Amino acid sequence: MRLQYFMSSRFTYLRYIALYLLLFVAALVQYFITAGSSPGYVLDAMETYNEANTLFTRSPTASKHTASSKNGSLMGTVDNSHSGRNSLGRSSWSKMVLEFYPPGTSMRVLTCSYCNIEQPPRAKHCHDCDKCVLQFDHHCVWLGTCIGQGNHCRFWWYIFEETALCLWTGILYITYLKTSISGAWWKDLIMILLLISLVILFIFLLLLLLFHSYLVLTNQTTYELVRRRRIQYLRGIPEGLFPFSKGVCRNLYRFCCARSSINNMERLPTALELEEKLRPYTCLDVLTCRCC
Repeated sequence: MRLQYFMSSRFTYLRYIALYLLLFVAALVQYFITAGSSPGYVLDAMETYNEANTLFTRSPTASKHTASSKNGSLMGTVDNSHSGRNSLGRSSWSKMVLEFYPPGTSMRVLTCSYCNIEQPPRAKHCHDCDKCVLQFDHHCVWLGTCIGQGNHCRFWWYIFEETALCLWTGILYITYLKTSISGAWWKDLIMILLLISLVILFIFLLLLLLFHSYLVLTNQTTYELVRRRRIQYLRGIPEGLFPFSKGVCRNLYRFCCARSSINNMERLPTALELEEKLRPYTCLDVLTCRCC
């Protein structure tokens, strides 16, 4: 009976250690995946868009083709005529970018002074990477790369795994101190100092995870939240309004499932859409899941 209990407890301990090592390896792999992933550069998006236009132009079956998405994320018209071929490249990208902004927007306002290319909404030039990034969130010094449209989801999962690993390690430290600490507490001073550092790190990671979860649910970025008054297309929008939010469920879907393409850009909401977002919630809105 005692041998059976010993074997059972030993198997549980080994399984516990295996799960901990699995989480550690997963967090390490996620770190390298996130650090090596592209945040979604505007220049790459422009080249992809122009290549697609070139393919459509060479098609002999159609003289005119219009590419669009359901939410207005990507729209462009390609003409197979001689004038259409001449409008490919920089001018076709400029026309497409202008469709994301209100009529009458000056091209000078949209052109990056460093890259000399037109920026779609929510894009920003990163001085550390020296490139314009789609849906720029921030430049992560720890990862050595920008966080943007292409890798924000991977970044969230990395923070989640690091937070879970930090919590699990803290539990192991506390368990060790409970079982091995003696009357002379100074003998375990190093372990106590490590535990205090781990608690501080866990609080930081947890707050960072909650902050980015809030950004995901409201479809915002760190740059838009911190620099809201300095961003031109957000100046006239009330503070409590999230202009790019499509509802919690759709925001989660777009963040987790629809962010693989760097061309999944969003246009600025119209005045009617902003008025609809400002409309107070009613009982009917709750039943129809307006917030989702």
